[in-house]
Amino acid sequence: MIRPAQAMRTARAHVITVILGIAVFALVAATFPSSALQAQGAGQENDRTNVANDPEVLGAERLFSAWIEGQIAYRGIPGVAVGVVSDQELVWARGFGFADIKAKLPMTPATKFRMASHSKLFTAIAIMQLREEGKLGLDDPVVKYLPWFKAKPAGDDDGPITVEQLLSHSSGMQREAGDHWTSFVFPTSDEIRRLYADRQAAFAPSVRWKYSNLAYTVAGMLIEQVSGQRWADYVERNIFKPLNMNASSVDQNVPGLAVPYGRRMPDGTREVLPFVDARGMAAATGITSNVEDMAKFVSANFRRGPRGGEQIVSTGSWREMHRVRSVEENWTSGSGLGYDVSRINNRTYVGHGGGYPGNTTMTSIQLDDKVGVIVLTNTGDSNPSDIARQLMATVGQAVAKAAAPKPAAVPWDPAWARFAGLYRGRGGDSQVVLLNKRLVLVTPNGPNVDTPITLEPLGGGRFRFVAPTGGGVVGEVVRFVEESGRPMRMYTGDSWIDRIEER
Repeated sequence: MIRPAQAMRTARAHVITVILGIAVFALVAATFPSSALQAQGAGQENDRTNVANDPEVLGAERLFSAWIEGQIAYRGIPGVAVGVVSDQELVWARGFGFADIKAKLPMTPATKFRMASHSKLFTAIAIMQLREEGKLGLDDPVVKYLPWFKAKPAGDDDGPITVEQLLSHSSGMQREAGDHWTSFVFPTSDEIRRLYADRQAAFAPSVRWKYSNLAYTVAGMLIEQVSGQRWADYVERNIFKPLNMNASSVDQNVPGLAVPYGRRMPDGTREVLPFVDARGMAAATGITSNVEDMAKFVSANFRRGPRGGEQIVSTGSWREMHRVRSVEENWTSGSGLGYDVSRINNRTYVGHGGGYPGNTTMTSIQLDDKVGVIVLTNTGDSNPSDIARQLMATVGQAVAKAAAPKPAAVPWDPAWARFAGLYRGRGGDSQVVLLNKRLVLVTPNGPNVDTPITLEPLGGGRFRFVAPTGGGVVGEVVRFVEESGRPMRMYTGDSWIDRIEER
């Protein structure tokens, strides 16, 4: 028989395992539930308004729903709330299972969850806002603003930890600030200041990717020092309110929270876990939100322009946060500024997961498709990243396809067949090959022919150099110089090679 105290210790231990797993994170995602709710602040028309009613999208919703209902039934998951965003629109949001099993309270897109490490996204945004205001720099040593931030270095000549290293998990700092994942008692800001003097970094800065809640705790304290506001108040005024995230809060036991359940025990039972205040570590793990509010946050990632109103940071800051800064040792995932970044099936996803006592969560964003998925669960063993992966693979992909712009392609001109042939220069040969109404460019003595360069028609005998990698003149113009209607020279970007006469 498992005694209550033993069950509590086991549940707490599992929370730690879940949080670690989500932190390392296998990022993917995208989904959407049944009500087409308009995200706030689209500010302009887009051609995605019919996405929610697209037959493929509706079919994908039914497919995912059948699967997740099976997961709930066979795995005994209490409840799951999901959302799928297409640019500025929440095209599907739905709850499955229960927010409260005992009361038979259904899960809905409005149900609130402890978002845990999603909080780091908001901390990074706050830093970028202060940077845009000229109040700090990413290269600044943290000690410039927090004089007490002086731990024992990992080596003899490590250099100071910078603001960017805090945000990109490259500071080398220890992961935690105490036993809070076991005891559920988080330290205060004063306690963190006192303990930090006795800390020693595990690695020197920029040596390797190392996830750290302590680093983000310090980032939150930095925000407070520079802004003169409590971290929770700053986020409320500068992020929640501009995005109309009215259901979101920081470390408040608000009405509408899902009941947090521990892992499923061998006898099928789940412990009901307490509300836990993150206290001094709120910047790393203290936010509460729901699918509807997180959809507004996801849409903000797709907007462009200078900072102001619902544009909470400038286009340049968004790009800096989304760009990978440090990578895991296996190079499959890493961090931007606040954002986890993952490369899966040749697609890049940004977002974050989270694990808190009785809550595990995942938000995944595909920037090129302007699609994001949100998965929120009220237990520690639901594996939301796996659920998000299935949501993205079903509803997310259907949404991306339905919302994809339909560019007016330049019609094929049969006369372009004359550009096919062998071209030679000092650096090597290139062969233009005619496929079915398409020209491609290959290196005739190259090791393979299965990834040719595409010459995308622009009109007027001009083409764009389209390639899967960033080398060469990708994205630039390819044009041909002709004499008497016969191509004699091919320019790729600014360089040229001459056509070889056929014999």
